[in-house]
Amino acid sequence: MKNKKLIVVGGGAAGFFCAIRAKENYPELEVVLLEKQNKVLQKVKVSGGGRCNVTHAIESIPHLLEHYPRGKNFLKKVFYQFGSEETIEWFAKNGVKLHTESDGRMFPITNSSQTIIDCLLGAAKKLGVQVKLGSAVSKVQLKEQTFTVTVNSQELKANYICVACGGYPKSTQFDWLRNLEHNIIEPVPSLFTFNIKSNKDLKDLMGVSLEQAHIRIQSTKANNIGPLLITHWGLSGPCVLKLSAWQARFLHDIGYEFSILVNWINETENDLRARWNELRNGMGAQLFSRNPFELPKRLWLYLINQAGIPENKKWSELASKEQNKLLSILVGQHFEVKGKTTFKEEFVTCGGVDLKEVNPKTMESRLVPNLYFAGEVLNIDGVTGGFNFQNAWSTAAVAAQLA
Repeated sequence: MKNKKLIVVGGGAAGFFCAIRAKENYPELEVVLLEKQNKVLQKVKVSGGGRCNVTHAIESIPHLLEHYPRGKNFLKKVFYQFGSEETIEWFAKNGVKLHTESDGRMFPITNSSQTIIDCLLGAAKKLGVQVKLGSAVSKVQLKEQTFTVTVNSQELKANYICVACGGYPKSTQFDWLRNLEHNIIEPVPSLFTFNIKSNKDLKDLMGVSLEQAHIRIQSTKANNIGPLLITHWGLSGPCVLKLSAWQARFLHDIGYEFSILVNWINETENDLRARWNELRNGMGAQLFSRNPFELPKRLWLYLINQAGIPENKKWSELASKEQNKLLSILVGQHFEVKGKTTFKEEFVTCGGVDLKEVNPKTMESRLVPNLYFAGEVLNIDGVTGGFNFQNAWSTAAVAAQLA
């Protein structure tokens, strides 16, 4: 690799990891990383609430693959080369130990994303990776096995290119890749929250969370179970985010206007009715301000208010009509979703470079020799929980082999 040069486009997780791994594999290779912004690793910085959800503790690759709405079959050949186990080992060798939380998410033991940033920046500097900020790529051309990369009206030459620029929200932003004859799957948002404006009382519950709730999109089989968070604009949390990822294209096509049913206790109506008399008798002469479902108090008072039940009413005084109304709300409250909310810093897209045109064993383009791809620029996206970062680490590591 002496007198050879690799240009990596993108200063995010995939870009840095590819640049670092390439220098580890080929110390004599010149590696230049181009980032259009004046800062690098911004998504790493804000992910996981500023803690950086590096990966997920998964026992098997087949189980890991279940968390990718798009790209599952492609990633199978990638993860068997470099998966979550290899990711954990690499960070450990570079001084970063990870800990696993009860839901399987893995974070640095410092619980600070700066630890991951410092690790990547330190490794890149130590290995001699050249990082150039404010360097937006507008054009890439290949002539006689040499790439010419146009950066801020200047031209750079390279033998290899790895595109790791992340996902673009607008299709036109991929035009410079289309010029290399690559097909782009239209990008649409993934991992977003549901806006609910019609229910004003719900807004007062901002900050209330549940460990487990069940949400279903009406008139479809689409549903998900998981932690739920009520925000001032609607519903969020892993339950909603994962549902949005799996249904990203469908929800885009219907303009993000649809109906959902929220099961606050994640229990079927038949099961609840079967134990209702026992539950009601157990509450006896207690007031309705007390609830037997271990729901947050603010949420419980909201739900009984929706059912028209005063909080100073006794359980033993519950009328049949009130009971049926409460049962219905607990296992399937109806909401109208009008729009979505995405977070710019953590924006995840569904879409990107067509996987049919990339070799999963090498991450090399099937159309252009010595052109590689890594990370979210590909038509790959995972659900929340460290899976998108694992895609970044894995595809970057394979691309860095320059096979």
